[in-house]
Order: sequence, then C-alpha cells, then structure tokens
Amino acid sequence: MPAGRLRDRLREKIMAGELVPDQRLVEADISEEYGSSRGNVRIALADLTAEGLVEKVANRGARVRAVSLDEAIEITEVRGALESLCARRAAERVGPGQVAQLRDIGRRMTAAVSEGDREAYSGCNRELHALVIEISGQRTAAETIRRLRGQAVRYQYRIAQQSGRPAESLPQHLAIIESVCAQDPDAAAAAMQAHIRSVARSIEMIEAAK
Repeated sequence: MPAGRLRDRLREKIMAGELVPDQRLVEADISEEYGSSRGNVRIALADLTAEGLVEKVANRGARVRAVSLDEAIEITEVRGALESLCARRAAERVGPGQVAQLRDIGRRMTAAVSEGDREAYSGCNRELHALVIEISGQRTAAETIRRLRGQAVRYQYRIAQQSGRPAESLPQHLAIIESVCAQDPDAAAAAMQAHIRSVARSIEMIEAAK
C-alpha cells in the first residue's frame, strides 16, 4: 500500500477510536497488516506525527498521541476562532441552493433530537460544520480544522455520547444556520464562537465528572 493511502487509513482508525491514545504503532506489524513496505510505514507515521496524531518516543518507536485536558481545551479554542472565520465568510458567500441545504440539515437535526436519534444527530452535526466550511471557501482553515479535530477526537467522541448534548447544542446549530442563511456575517461568527465555547465547557465537565 502506498504511503499516502496508508497514512489516510491510519488517520481514519485514530479518528474513529480504533487506535487509542498511547497505543504503540509497530512498523513491522503495520507493514504486515497493510501490505506496505517499512519505508512507506515510516513516511505515513512521519506525516501523522506532523499532524499531531502520532508521537515518537525515544527508544520505543511511535504511538498514538494522548491529548491532555488543557491541550484539548486549547485546541477547541483555536478551532473556534477558525470556524468563526469560516461562518463569517460563509454568510458573505452563501447562495440560494446552499441556503436550502443548510435549512434541510436544520430540519433533520431537529427531527433527530425529537426522536432521540443520537447517531443521526451526530451525522448532521458533521455535515453542517463541513458545509459551512465548504461554503466559506477557506481551504487553509479547513485543513487546519481537520487536523485540530483529529487531535481532540477522543474528547469529541465523549461529548457526542452525552445523553443531553444534542438538545443542548441544537439551538446553537440552528442559530448558526439562520445567521448564515440571513447573510449576517457578524451573527454567524458569534453563533459559531458560542457553539464552540459550549464544546469547550462540555470537555471540562466531562473531566470534572471523572
């Protein structure tokens, strides 16, 4: 398997929680499992190290990087600044077809909360954030946000599993949708920032409840 494809596969497994924090990533095992050369494994791990998903430990090789609570909150705050920029730009650029897409996501999110369908809500959540970023046209921000989310994925997953989280975040998401659709850049940026601040508070609460 080429280094690029291997990197993408390993990234997916880290972000899905199949490879857990502090888990060792043994070159020989990865090479055998994916049919990739040791050289390609090293390239893939180096790329993931640059993304902050993997770390090299002296005399012990590579492992999935564990992110501390303080770092997860810092990552979330940086993500908030970038996603607020994207929401602002999306409000400036949004077209009629995209307005329809955004409002459709809002309807599906509302239905998911009413039906208690957490999986459907999580899917709509990902879809909404991705669409706002796409509409914004901010490619550099999009790549940075993807990396930041990957680094804090363990905390994101735990937030998604909170029973009351969809009902809490639904009004926040609807505010983002309506302000972007209304082409109000200031309101869109503020709505996104408020939502991401709520995510940071949820991370703190999860750790405090341990």
